[in-house]
Amino acid sequence: MKPKTHMRTIAIALRKKGLSYNEIRQRVPVSKSSLSLWLKHVRLSPKHRARLYTKQIQILSRGTSSQVERRKREVALITQDAKDEVSLPLSFETYRFLGAALYWAEGSKTKSFTVANSDPSLIVFMTYWFKKMFGVSPSVLKAHLNIYSQQNEAQIKRFWSEVTGIPIENFGKSFIKPANKGFKKNNLYYGTIKVYVPRGTDMRYKTLAWIQAALQDLTPAIESKILRWSRLRTVERPPANIK
Repeated sequence: MKPKTHMRTIAIALRKKGLSYNEIRQRVPVSKSSLSLWLKHVRLSPKHRARLYTKQIQILSRGTSSQVERRKREVALITQDAKDEVSLPLSFETYRFLGAALYWAEGSKTKSFTVANSDPSLIVFMTYWFKKMFGVSPSVLKAHLNIYSQQNEAQIKRFWSEVTGIPIENFGKSFIKPANKGFKKNNLYYGTIKVYVPRGTDMRYKTLAWIQAALQDLTPAIESKILRWSRLRTVERPPANIK
């Protein structure tokens, strides 16, 4: 057995016993990046995960006395621990339902096949998702912006075109919020973009059906409760104010 293969076998065995990366590196002298590659598919038992988490928190608590800094380090640990649970590349099914769930949250449910958001990462993911799931290239997608009057429309269009691959000529008329005394100070530096899939109605039906299929075990209980509270859907309008 080659030395590196032997070290990998030992590292996997130690990880299955619940040892942390630092504990493993004390016995297997390799880089942390190598361990991450070797061990990314190894799943720890709840008992081992709890032990490692407690150990790290204890280490942190013996460090700086600043509660703010300690909390930052705790959050960083939680974040890294969560990232280690995700194996890339995502499986096709995971990719399918990640996009379907995002569409469920941010997409049109009753008209067209459209998703709107201000987060560039979400919009870029969805443009990739449209192509991977339905073969729709970014070059045929349509887009509209929702921006503030003090923003530069041309520059924002160029930004979104560059990150998504949607041609600038595919951008329709932007909705520009008029300035007024009560307008909220702008924090959406790129505005909000609505991405539209031409002739995508059947794709929308299919996407929402994936969500329905994923929730089918919950549907009977949900529907029975909705039926029990159906009276909430009947709201009497107040009588017209006749003068």
